[in-house]
Amino acid sequence: MNKIQIAGLGAGDLDQLPLGIYRLLKGADRLFLRTKEHPVVKQLEEEGLSYQSFDDIYEKHDQFEAVYEEITEVLFNEATKRDIIYAVPGHPLIAEKTVQLLLDGSGERGIEVTVEGGQSFLDALFTAVRVDPIDGFQLLDGTSMRPEDIQIRQHIIIGQVYDQMVASDVKLTLMEKYPDDYEITVVTAAGSSGEKISTIPLFELDRQPFLDNLTSVYVPPVITRDLTMKEFSTLRGIIADLRGPNGCPWDKKQTHLSLKKYLIEESYELLDAIDRDDIDDMIEELGDVLLQVMLHAQIGEDDGMFSIDDVLESISEKMIRRHPHVFGETDAENADEVVANWEQIKAEEKGSPLNSMSLLDQIEKGLPALLRAYEVQKAASKVGFDWGNAEEAMKKVREETKEFQEELAKQEGRGQLEELGDLLFAVVNAARLAKIHPEEALQATNEKFYRRFTFIEKKVKESGRPFDDFSLEELDEYWNEAKKQGK
Repeated sequence: MNKIQIAGLGAGDLDQLPLGIYRLLKGADRLFLRTKEHPVVKQLEEEGLSYQSFDDIYEKHDQFEAVYEEITEVLFNEATKRDIIYAVPGHPLIAEKTVQLLLDGSGERGIEVTVEGGQSFLDALFTAVRVDPIDGFQLLDGTSMRPEDIQIRQHIIIGQVYDQMVASDVKLTLMEKYPDDYEITVVTAAGSSGEKISTIPLFELDRQPFLDNLTSVYVPPVITRDLTMKEFSTLRGIIADLRGPNGCPWDKKQTHLSLKKYLIEESYELLDAIDRDDIDDMIEELGDVLLQVMLHAQIGEDDGMFSIDDVLESISEKMIRRHPHVFGETDAENADEVVANWEQIKAEEKGSPLNSMSLLDQIEKGLPALLRAYEVQKAASKVGFDWGNAEEAMKKVREETKEFQEELAKQEGRGQLEELGDLLFAVVNAARLAKIHPEEALQATNEKFYRRFTFIEKKVKESGRPFDDFSLEELDEYWNEAKKQGK
């Protein structure tokens, strides 16, 4: 079995290269380099080192994955002919994708792959920035960073920041977590005679003139709470403190039952912000709704029953389970098919096939009456129990209006309650068939009434007379005036 020996060129110049690696490189019969752009290579060239580099492959491809795959393929093909040595910057097992591809594919190819070692750039980099990573650190790839990967309370090292384009992407990603002027340190050729260190504000990262394949970025941990307000863990800690021994008396005495009304109130305030298309209010009201979720989760954790982790796990699993057209093999061509799949999966989760349940059992019983009426009518319409159109449904509205008027004349409370309920139900039916959501329609009318009544209040105040001095006819004139002004 032929062999590929992988050696690390270290982080800097020849003085940092371990003696064993130096001898391996000098004695190599067939040596390949991922890149020749490294201080050690220039010094070894002066000693007559012979090698083949893969720098030209980088020019052929737009994606790094394709580059790494081609390098791996070339190395495996060469190894079928003889033993070879492959050298990479730093340590072979740190930020070296080709090494991982070689290790993963060695068994299938029948090639023995060994890692001979080398000095990591991390030692020299931590020395350069003078920090102890014992508090925890992250090593991230500058070519594939995501905001959700960043742990801002830890030391962060970002490698492969080798040009302005990568630096710009790194900068923009970091700016989603840090202030634009947050101080970072750019280090090139750490530990070598050509070491360059520059501490700069984040927004200047892609303006540095000495970015190359030996450049890394160090981001110090955030140590003040005011810079962590976008972190979920910060909110979780705040809620825990509020319910902790030294927390807020009001928060500490709340229960799942006592908080119910606040969840409803905050939800409706969010709906109002959405109706007004007020982005700032939407942000605030979404936060208030999230606060209710967090309080319930903290109560669950305090009682030893569940935590926010269980809530997150539950909803994540449900979203994956109920979207097999996204995360599985099921197809869904349109929104109707998505809904059908969702209902079938939901029924199976409850332990009953969809066709063994009442269609109305799928409607949540805790919905407000207006919304529940809308949903039960929709469910019944799926099997044809429905009016043909809104005009046909309006005949029922007129019929129920007459019956309600009859009950009003009798002055009998129970009958009035039932007939008013029938009338409202019929109106919801007509609205649904007209493709008008009754909740949205009623909310719009509530807002319209608010605008016009506050206009009346303003006029009354301007008159200097109390409300009691005005007749209904006079107030109605103000109402009509508001109406004419488009209020």
